[in-house]
Amino acid sequence: MKILLSSTYFYPNLGGSETDAEIFAREFVKLGHTVKVVTQTPGSNFDDRGATFPFEVMRQPSALHLLKLTRWSDVCFQNGIILKQAWAMWLTQTPWVIRHQTWIQHPGQQPTWLTQLKLRMVKLATSIAISKPIADHLNHPSTLIPNPYREDLFRHLPEIPRIKELVFLGRLVSDKGLDLLLSAIAKLKNDNLYPRLTVIGTGEEGEVLRQQAEDLKINEQVHFVGAKVGEELVHLLNAHQILVVPSRWHEPFGVVALEGIACGCVVVGSSGGGLKDAIGDCGTTFPNGDEASLKQVLYQLLTQPELLIRYRSNATSHLAKHQQTAVAKAYLQVLETACQ
Repeated sequence: MKILLSSTYFYPNLGGSETDAEIFAREFVKLGHTVKVVTQTPGSNFDDRGATFPFEVMRQPSALHLLKLTRWSDVCFQNGIILKQAWAMWLTQTPWVIRHQTWIQHPGQQPTWLTQLKLRMVKLATSIAISKPIADHLNHPSTLIPNPYREDLFRHLPEIPRIKELVFLGRLVSDKGLDLLLSAIAKLKNDNLYPRLTVIGTGEEGEVLRQQAEDLKINEQVHFVGAKVGEELVHLLNAHQILVVPSRWHEPFGVVALEGIACGCVVVGSSGGGLKDAIGDCGTTFPNGDEASLKQVLYQLLTQPELLIRYRSNATSHLAKHQQTAVAKAYLQVLETACQ
């Protein structure tokens, strides 16, 4: 197949959506298909290793160029719905497949004219949803295919001692719920538990969160290390027992959970949205925003090491469903069906 893969954001931007787009493009090429990527992200045709991408990357193409690319393709695969490109598919009658990797309309929010338009346009395309909550909110048939993760990078390193208790990986903003985790850690002192927490990430609320740790008198337990990527991140995750993902908002999926599981962490995450799908039987959940429940879950894991052993025993079978090639093959089945 000739696949036109559209992703608003792409490398050198760093994020889950950008990473997924690159994974799909590489895997599709590896499986014998021709791929051209269209993106609004400026940059070059070189990846993070300085090598040329094994596919063409068209950055900020003109309308005429987009039309030519659409005519060239057998199928247009959008990494998230992109209404600005719908006209080209309509003119050329090219099959349209959308990967829904986040909410069109966020849970609990009032619909807008734009979200209503997107939900109507979805009915003109073939849809893939990354989690059951995302599929349910579309109100239109979709194929459920979970997210991949980079198993070539995120892996268990048995030579690294797993001597630290808790790790947080994410942006330092209120939606991600680090403040809840800090409060829960402070309350664990009442149970004579003093777990150490490593905070990986940056964000606009970094200073506020550092001050919170100081005010709660847990600053000696909490270590802010900034953003980490690549092997340094993998080594850090491998040194910890439990990855905590305490998001306030309903995560569409949460690939960070897969990355933690692959590095040997048991995952604690909020139960709303698709994060529970990402965690599977490799950890446990608590209601979004419920600090008391988070504290109780952490207490159980910190005092019952047999729970950690049980959750870790489920990692291999859970991660198998998220291997890059397996997920790409599932996507290709949908793309091929759309072309028929």
